[in-house]
Amino acid sequence: MLSEKMEDALNAQLNWEIYSAHIYLSMSSHFSQVGMSGFSAWMFAQYQEEMFHAMRFFNYINEAGGHAKIGTIDAPEYSWESPLAAFEEALSHEQGVTSRINDLANLAVEEKNHAVGIFLQWFISEQVEEEDTVGDIVGKLKMVGDGGGLFMLDRDLGTRVFTPPANA
Repeated sequence: MLSEKMEDALNAQLNWEIYSAHIYLSMSSHFSQVGMSGFSAWMFAQYQEEMFHAMRFFNYINEAGGHAKIGTIDAPEYSWESPLAAFEEALSHEQGVTSRINDLANLAVEEKNHAVGIFLQWFISEQVEEEDTVGDIVGKLKMVGDGGGLFMLDRDLGTRVFTPPANA
């Protein structure tokens, strides 16, 4: 069973995951418009991954006896001055997601809701990977600057395809 406080917190995260997906979809569109198809493809795969995360929360809330509720989702930005600016925003956003997931885990401990705690462990591990991946791209963007290396990085990022985890 979920307490009302826990259900509300999980629903807030569900909606935050959808907002996260919208950020990445907006970034995908931006990169498409500026001719960076690889960056666009990477961001689209990230959009798909965030929607997968949202659906994990959606399904869990309903399976745990709660009621998954979709609220108003704010519109994200739609333009960035550079790939570095977009990825720095993405890294900052992922760090915020990590903080939110940690807060949920702390609430689960406080309420002694071990089932929610176990559910959140996957997300805690996932956020380590998210921050590492985006942070790595920020580092590469800083190395290549605005030069020809962007072309190679765009080509590299374009190879990413979202594949849902088999154990999820």
